[in-house]
Parts: sequence; structure tokens; C-alpha cells
Amino acid sequence: MAYNKPIPDPDPLSKPFWEGARAGKLMLPRCTSCNRVHWYPRHICPNCHAREIEWFEASGEGRVHTFAVQHRAFGGWAEEVPFVTAYIDLNEGDRMFTVLRGVDPNKPDLNWIGARVRVEFEPASADVHIAFWRVIQG
Repeated sequence: MAYNKPIPDPDPLSKPFWEGARAGKLMLPRCTSCNRVHWYPRHICPNCHAREIEWFEASGEGRVHTFAVQHRAFGGWAEEVPFVTAYIDLNEGDRMFTVLRGVDPNKPDLNWIGARVRVEFEPASADVHIAFWRVIQG
């Protein structure tokens, strides 16, 4: 089935992320001055305001910080309701927003906060692969 949801338009600043996603790798920006990871990509570190940013391959793992069950959506997402959105605390620091895979949105009482997750990438087009996170066991 063709990807029918909004597809991001990659820009030069986020190019390393999209190239990594296409290769199945989570690439993140890190400041070389304060050594802190930040998401989303920026020219200036949001922590120390330095301009020395490098990209590195992250572990692709983290934990659910919080989540919400979405019962209404538009476009291609309307076909998937209900679904779970979440903020992921990355192992490397900072936080990413996602649609959470591997959970039953009809059982939010299971409380996935703190659950271990791993990134996976879904092709949206030839050039853009979208990062989603899946709850993992153990």
C-alpha cells in the first residue's frame, strides 16, 4: 500500500537525518562544544549556543516519556484512528515525537510510560523514510 500521509520536505540542514533514515540509521545532531544532543536540527546549539554541530549514528533506542491516544485525525492518519502518539526520551538525550508502534490503542490502561522502544523506518517515498518507534520487550 502506498504511503498516504504527509511527507516531510527535507532541507539541507536536516539532510544527514534523512540520508540516515533511508539507510535505516538514526542520525542525530550533537554540539561538539557541550557534547549535548538536540532534536530537531539547528545551526546553533540550543544549550550553549555554539555553532559546532556534528552528526552521529545514535543507538536508535530510548524510553516512552509520555503518550496519548489519538481518536481523531485527518488525511491518511484518519484511516488509522485510534493510534498512539508519544514523546521518546532518546538514550543519547533530548526527546523526539512519534507515532508509537507495537501497542494497542484500545488498551491505554497498560501505561507505556517508561517502556523501552527502538526506532524503525517506513518508506514514504524514494527519498524520505519516516521514523517511528516500537515498544520492545525485555
